[in-house]
Amino acid sequence: MLELAIGIILCGCAIGAGLALIAGIGPGIGEGNAVAKACEAIGRQPESKGSVMSTLFIGCALAETTGVYGFVTGLLLMFVVPKMLVNVLIAALKANGIL
Repeated sequence: MLELAIGIILCGCAIGAGLALIAGIGPGIGEGNAVAKACEAIGRQPESKGSVMSTLFIGCALAETTGVYGFVTGLLLMFVVPKMLVNVLIAALKANGIL
């Protein structure tokens, strides 16, 4: 029974980590579109390069945070959370006299 419960915990963490790492796709697409539009804007009005570039960098930094949050969540689900959940499961089983 304990092995099955640990397997379910590990499976859930692996699926959650995979889903969390999908969050890296959105910032890549968004930043690509932003850079393309910035290049178009600079091509149309080269004198506005400074303001377009500063706005672009701020927007890309904000867009990248969602990818970083997903990456950190995925790492936590792969390396930290399984051990914590297994320890909680074992403590609960011992408290109930099952182990």
